[in-house]
Amino acid sequence: MAEFTMELNDDQKQVRDWIHGFAADVIRPAAAEWDEREETPWPVIQEAAKVGIYSLDFYAQQFFDPTGLGIPVAMEELFWGDAGIALSIVGTGLAAVGVLANGTEEQIGTWIPQMYGDENDVKVAAFCSSEPDAGSDVAAMRTRAVYDEAKDEWVLNGTKTWATNGGIANVHVVVAVVDPELGSKGHASFIVPPQTPGLSQGQKFKKHGIRASHTAEVVLEDVRVPGHCLLGGKEKLDERLARARERAKTGGERVKNAAMATFEASRPAVGAMAVGTARAAYEVALDYAKTRTQFGRPIIHNQGVAFQLADMRTQIDAARLLVWRASWMATTGKPFTSAEGSMSKLYASETAKTVTAQAIQLLGGNGYTREYPVERMHRDAAIYTIFEGTSEVQRLVIARTLSGMPIR
Repeated sequence: MAEFTMELNDDQKQVRDWIHGFAADVIRPAAAEWDEREETPWPVIQEAAKVGIYSLDFYAQQFFDPTGLGIPVAMEELFWGDAGIALSIVGTGLAAVGVLANGTEEQIGTWIPQMYGDENDVKVAAFCSSEPDAGSDVAAMRTRAVYDEAKDEWVLNGTKTWATNGGIANVHVVVAVVDPELGSKGHASFIVPPQTPGLSQGQKFKKHGIRASHTAEVVLEDVRVPGHCLLGGKEKLDERLARARERAKTGGERVKNAAMATFEASRPAVGAMAVGTARAAYEVALDYAKTRTQFGRPIIHNQGVAFQLADMRTQIDAARLLVWRASWMATTGKPFTSAEGSMSKLYASETAKTVTAQAIQLLGGNGYTREYPVERMHRDAAIYTIFEGTSEVQRLVIARTLSGMPIR
């Protein structure tokens, strides 16, 4: 078991610097253009594939870093470059985590490579959980999956929303209800292979921020997938549902929910994304404060400005430490006894919103224009307190964990 450390080793530093260079040289110069276009930046994703950043091998290496710091370090640097483009590069990872968290070894080996494609033909994947009436309340999910035993197929019907890469993905991972009486315990995850009839893109959303990332509805109309597309397999599902039914009668062990398992695994990574955006805005504000002269001296010499920058840096470092702790705990198998994963996402997300707003204020009128990137960073930061569990939900998870109440 790796000991927790705040010092990156030489290999981690090399990876960090490599990704930082890509973010500085490739992502940042393209950020404003793709934000305005509100389109998936396929050329940038392809460049990431060519250098090896957008690939299964790269994410596997970071995911299996024994210290747990590989993923948060990579996420921070990519999102330091630009949140919208970075999310287009890493959005496939949420679907991949869904397969890793719930799938068999065969399913992992079969489907995750198809999510990425290769440098000559890049692909993306989508994780589809939220619905128009079921966001944080996963128990309200309505998308159904019914088993056709005669054909060994599952038939999916419903509408998913807020799906990153939804409709344009090569592979969709869809969470659906298999037993409505069990609420969130009656859910399962399914692979929808490429070109499966009945799956279509619904509304594409025009968003406040992260506009280079494709977000849309996914409509499922009598979508038939083979039995082997049920993540984990039917035998495992039947056993899990049987335990859930027994628990519903008598009480007992808690049963894992497919969607929540994915979110639990990804929350520290989202915290790292927020840290990257906050750090980027802080650095712009710091440089501006050093060079902007008013009343005969740089504005950083004014205590009101200097104190704001001090608070911004302190909050960013504190957020990073929470993210690193949660990532290390998850990798080394230490349970989140105080909801440390939710803590990391909550604090980092709120820090990103606060720091980017302060950056605009420090730049004054310039910060409010698109000539400076902090305006875009502030718009991008708003999503961190919303997706993959709102800040309110994170507080609920933390409070219920501390009180010993069940998390539903």
